[in-house]
Formats: sequence, C-alpha cells, structure tokens
Amino acid sequence: MNIDAKNYVIEVVDDPAAIDAAAWNALLESQDAPTPFLRHEYLCAMHGSRSAVAETGWAPVWLTVTHEGTLRAASALYLKGHSYGEYVFDWAWADAYQRHGQAYYPKLLGAVPFTPVPGSRLLAADDATRDLLLQAVLALARQQGLSSAHLLFLSDADRAACERAGWMLREGVQFHWQNRAPEPYADFDDFMRSLQRDKRKKIAQEVRRVGEAGVSYERLEGAQIDGAAWDFFYRCYTLTYRAHHSTPYLTRAFFNEVARTMVGHWLMFVARRGDDRIAASLIALDPSRRVAYGRYWGAVEQVPCLHFDACYYQPLAWCIANGYQRFEGGAQGEHKMARGLLPVKTVSAHWLADPRFASAVGDFLQREGAGVGAYVDELTDRNPFKAAAG
Repeated sequence: MNIDAKNYVIEVVDDPAAIDAAAWNALLESQDAPTPFLRHEYLCAMHGSRSAVAETGWAPVWLTVTHEGTLRAASALYLKGHSYGEYVFDWAWADAYQRHGQAYYPKLLGAVPFTPVPGSRLLAADDATRDLLLQAVLALARQQGLSSAHLLFLSDADRAACERAGWMLREGVQFHWQNRAPEPYADFDDFMRSLQRDKRKKIAQEVRRVGEAGVSYERLEGAQIDGAAWDFFYRCYTLTYRAHHSTPYLTRAFFNEVARTMVGHWLMFVARRGDDRIAASLIALDPSRRVAYGRYWGAVEQVPCLHFDACYYQPLAWCIANGYQRFEGGAQGEHKMARGLLPVKTVSAHWLADPRFASAVGDFLQREGAGVGAYVDELTDRNPFKAAAG
C-alpha cells in the first residue's frame, strides 16, 4: 500500500478560497461518505463569513496533496484555540494538561466547524494516498509542536486509515431515521403504523396539539427560501442560543453565502399562526444521495410540542414523500428514539504527543468505549418499532 511520496507535493493552505473548488468537490464526491458540509462552498462560507477564522479560534491549515498538478488528497484542518463547536468533548483532557503545567491549545482538528455530521474527512484518491495524507497531518502537528491532533465524525475509510496508523479511536452515538427497505414507507401514516402503539399515540397527540394551537407550515425548498424567510430563520436561530445564554456560532453572512452557492441543499419549515411566522427549522439536503440533515431551529413564540413537529415530524413526512432514505437528527438526544430515530455509532480519532497522556487517554477510551457499547445495546432493546412478523 506504500507509495513513493517523492512524487507528491504536500502543502499547507491558510485560505480555503485558494484551493480549486472544482478539484476539491470532485475529490469529495469520490469518497465513501461525502456530505454537503464538506463541499468547498460550505467551508469557504464558514471562512468568508468570519464564522470559522483564527479570530474565533478556528485558524485554517488545510492540507493538500498533489501529483503532477492533480489534487489527489486533501483535508480541512484547523488550529483550534478551544474546544467549542466540535461535539466530541475533550474538556477533561485539556484540564488535565493544564493541571500538569502543559498547554493543550492550540490543537490540530480535522472537522466541519459547528457541524457534527459523520462523513469523509481524509479526502483521497485511494487508500495509499489517504495513508500519506494522514502522515502529513501527523507531521504538521509535530512540526507545530502541538499537543494533539483530532479527526471527528469519520467515515469508514477514514477510520480504517486511522486504525492502520495507530491513532486512538473514540465512539459516540447519534440518532438517525432510515426509510423502510426494500419497500419504503408510502406516507407518514404508514410510518406511524410501523411504530409501537404507545409511540404512535404520543406522536399523534403532539401533532394534534400543534394543529389545535392553530399552527400551519410553509415548506420552502431551495430558491423558494427568499431573503425575508432567511431573515426570520436567523432571528429564530439567535433566539435559541439566547435561551441557552450562549452566542450563535454562525453569522448572518454565512447563511447568505450558502443560500447563494448551495441553493438546492436547503429546506425550511416555517410555522405560522394566522398571518404571523412563529418558528422555523432548517434542514440540509443531499439530493443525489437522498439524505436530509436536521440542522437548526428556533421560535419567537412558545407552542407546546412545536419543536418536535417542526424538527422531526414535518421533515420525516417530507422525506417519505420525496423518496429520501435517511434523516440524521444531529448530535445527542435519546428522546429522538420515540420519534423513530435509532442509535448509530460515530467515531473520532485522536493522537496525543505526550506518551503519558496518550496512555491515560487510551485507558479512558477503552472504558468509555465499553460504556458506549452497553448504552447502544440498552437503546436497541428499547426499539420503538413493532417487532417484525415471523
């Protein structure tokens, strides 16, 4: 699997816009798990809108590997000055470093900022080039004298490369909905009939409460989402953060940019009561692979059960009607199981420079991994669907 690295040019790029967009996206599309969130447009919007830049703790140090002028491998990497916006939590590791008089930050991170969606991180033409790219990631961390390097929410190919390189692996859990196979659900009622009676009854009650509150929905796709709808959505988005006494990660300029450059990748549900817009949920779409991703939500008026309806039931009904195969509900939240989303393991990979800390973290990850496995087994026993006949 070795390749002659002398024939390859490895570069560190601090401005994502300097990388050819078509070459990056073509490489992404050849991977085992491409997502819209690693498209050049999405990542450049993060940078160009000042959402993910050095000043916010995300300094881009993207790696590219070219051969005879052709992009053969690449990874979106960042020097991180904190651990916010990652959704794989290493605060305890940072505290341990600090207690021992060592600096944990900056660290090297391979991830999509503020976007806990599993997918390809080590973009490469083949496994050998992926291994070379991972060697370059490690060389960059060592050259910069960093405490650690981390690759989050990996694809299967990325995981295999990290295992070959001896990185430590860490598992997590998300909740995803899968359309029925081989015969997809005919409609939302068909999906409801597949659930256990108590789950079906609870969903029906929640949908009914929203309807009885006088709420209806606008379903806006792509170019139908005009500036006024984006403005209202962003107001809702900021209110969600305010309710948690936090500051929004993403700027209005970010949404302006992805609305312009990724028109066909967005679906918005706007809840109305009479003439008034009262809530909005934003769904990202991968039309070619028929996958939808729950992203952001917010409301200017509180209505019981509106969150569940706008963020789960409306998107699931849309997915079924439009032949989508999967809906990813985002990070954490086992309450999603009652809505038909099932547990799925995620994986990240970690390298720590200090062998003493690496040994301690490795022991911790073994124990944590056993706990994650037991947790998934427990969740699986609480499957919300009816038992298969026969």
